[in-house]
Amino acid sequence: MAAFLLGAVLLIVQPQIVPSRPAVNSNAETSSQSVQRELLKKTSQKNDFKENIHSNGSCQQLPQTIIIGVRKGGTRALLEMLSLHPDIAAAESEVHFFDWEDHYRNGLQWYINQMPFSYPHQITVEKTPAYFTSPKVPERVYSMNQSMRLLLILRDPSERVLSDYTQVFYNHLQKHKPYPSIEQFLIKDGELNVDYKAINRSLYYIHMQNWLKYFPLDHIHIVDGDKLIKDPFPEIEKVERFLKLSPQINASNFYFNKTKGFYCLRDSGRERCLHESKGRAHPQVDTRLLEKLQEYFHEPNKKFFELVGRTFDWH
Repeated sequence: MAAFLLGAVLLIVQPQIVPSRPAVNSNAETSSQSVQRELLKKTSQKNDFKENIHSNGSCQQLPQTIIIGVRKGGTRALLEMLSLHPDIAAAESEVHFFDWEDHYRNGLQWYINQMPFSYPHQITVEKTPAYFTSPKVPERVYSMNQSMRLLLILRDPSERVLSDYTQVFYNHLQKHKPYPSIEQFLIKDGELNVDYKAINRSLYYIHMQNWLKYFPLDHIHIVDGDKLIKDPFPEIEKVERFLKLSPQINASNFYFNKTKGFYCLRDSGRERCLHESKGRAHPQVDTRLLEKLQEYFHEPNKKFFELVGRTFDWH
């Protein structure tokens, strides 16, 4: 009887075991998700994880800066240009830690393991364009690091829609798979198909509102993607200042490649251009349809300008 009572007492006082990984749940918010967010926050604050250290003194660490988007806004060009700076260590691939549940469940240690080796004086950067439009990402990033410096590169919303379609079209073409014309996506029952995902991704003010719930505007630097294409150096200078980097990148690091039709990079005498998949020609779109698309974005753009206190030269 005494043994039974002792067992019952131990059962009552035994601490509850909390899962070490976020629970996957399609519903709004569960208590386990709330607990997991707190665990993630505490973990990052206590630095309760392992930084892989190399014999040369470099190590893998959590990023201090993330390029959060936007898709087809010029994130790869921005990362390549920023990598010209000696104090930048950039992850080569898109990590998709905060937006893919399979990755997020792996925890912060897995995230660190995806980062490049960097020295103490360097800033580690990763870029995943899908972060900007994913509703759950801002809170997850905030839970990890409230002081995170975020880079957002945007283009004219209409042009971004066409680039979005072009990328998916060529992906299908390379796999010898048929793909509908852009008109079939843009038009539905004779009207503009506002349910087309590419259009939703260009509604910048909706997604920006979500980020501003967690990060102040001065923690998010917006790069003008259209200007970056035409004249990259001034835009990169602004990024250097935002990240408090010493001015190391200069105009001589960029040269216009007439064959490709866009700027390429020159680093210590070595020249390199972005992958051939960049700068592809957009599909021909009926003028009236293009005007309808631009007209649709007029009010959302205006709301975005008011939200960030800045205007862009968009249609």
